[in-house]
Amino acid sequence: MKEVEIIIEKAILVGVNLGSDSNFNYSMEELASLAEALDVEVVGQVTQNLDRVNPSHYVGTGKIEEIKNYIDGIDANLVIFNDELSPSQIRNLEHDLECKVIDRTMLILDIFDRRAQTKEAQMQVELAQLQYMLPRLVGLHASLSRQGGGTGGGFRNRGAGETKLELDRRKIEDQIAKLRKDLENVKEQRETQRKKRRKNAIPVVSLVGYTNAGKSTILNRLLRKIGQEDNKKVLEKDMLFATLDTSVRSIELPDKKTFLLTDTVGFVSKLPHHLVKAFRSTLEEAKNADLLLHVVDVSNEQYRFMMDVTNKTLTEVGIEGIPTIYIYNKSDLAEVKYPLVSGDNIWISAQNGQGLDELIEIIRQHIFSNYVTCDMLIPFDKGDIVAYLNANALVKETDYEEHGTKLTVELKDADLKKFEQYVIK
Repeated sequence: MKEVEIIIEKAILVGVNLGSDSNFNYSMEELASLAEALDVEVVGQVTQNLDRVNPSHYVGTGKIEEIKNYIDGIDANLVIFNDELSPSQIRNLEHDLECKVIDRTMLILDIFDRRAQTKEAQMQVELAQLQYMLPRLVGLHASLSRQGGGTGGGFRNRGAGETKLELDRRKIEDQIAKLRKDLENVKEQRETQRKKRRKNAIPVVSLVGYTNAGKSTILNRLLRKIGQEDNKKVLEKDMLFATLDTSVRSIELPDKKTFLLTDTVGFVSKLPHHLVKAFRSTLEEAKNADLLLHVVDVSNEQYRFMMDVTNKTLTEVGIEGIPTIYIYNKSDLAEVKYPLVSGDNIWISAQNGQGLDELIEIIRQHIFSNYVTCDMLIPFDKGDIVAYLNANALVKETDYEEHGTKLTVELKDADLKKFEQYVIK
């Protein structure tokens, strides 16, 4: 049997620091992590300080020679740029460097492509990839020969490359239209589910934050805490973009109060615009939330920058004005005091379960503030109402009186309105 040769990708990272960006070094570290997430071996790095990028090659022309010598010297076969490149920049760079060139956007799209598990996430990633690819077709087909010849008009007079290009463009545009339509259908289904939840008045709490901040770990630890872990766990891994699919879990507290907890895709700096747009429908879960839990990896010295990126991305998809609790996770690694609560800020360690009780208490204060305690007298022939309240509210006291069952009960506004005729004035 013939052995298949596996080509190990050895990459040089290239970054341009525009106008002395204080987060530049971190974004280069992050680029290395993104490359490693795709099993690319990072063998070197070239950076340049510029006031503005070079429109033809992104880096200054002098740097091209330096990068080329570097490629030859360490036998690299891939160059990864820390920003999104234009089609002509990729074409010029590949020509001059005689090496495969990709940008940060392609890298992130590839990671998302590998991580997408559900049909919806796969469609969202494919849509973003096609939208990225469409304007770059010219570069992809630059090597095609432009033969054709003949003096006849029309089709025969055009180069084979040009004809192929138009056919590909049409194919991609058709596929983009189909994916948009399919995702619109999924969005409508989500909206139907959300309407049903709103009708049932179940509060929604959404986990948001930078990739790898610990959102999935928090969701799983909360499920374990309330004894609902089996079959409901979500994937948690120490890797970038472990979660691409929105998970929705129902959390029922011991006092019968229930809320839905949703886990959303993590963010990263310079997240491709097409990708944010493609995942907009998934992020709608957070847009319709009653409360956001902004999870922060406080052990990372760049955590404030990560918070800024998350907040900017949320604003970009129209998620604004929702009450937010800031969860400073991985406090054990940051060697800060925890569990600690200060207003709407809480320091915890999801990994070792410290701070979850305090977190549940803050969530409770936010989303169950509309609960009221009252006395009700339910006639004996309305046993179904007593059963409903025992199942869906916190019955603090039950007495059997001459005209019915007297309950002291804590319940939500919607249920109070439903049964207000039985409230004892």
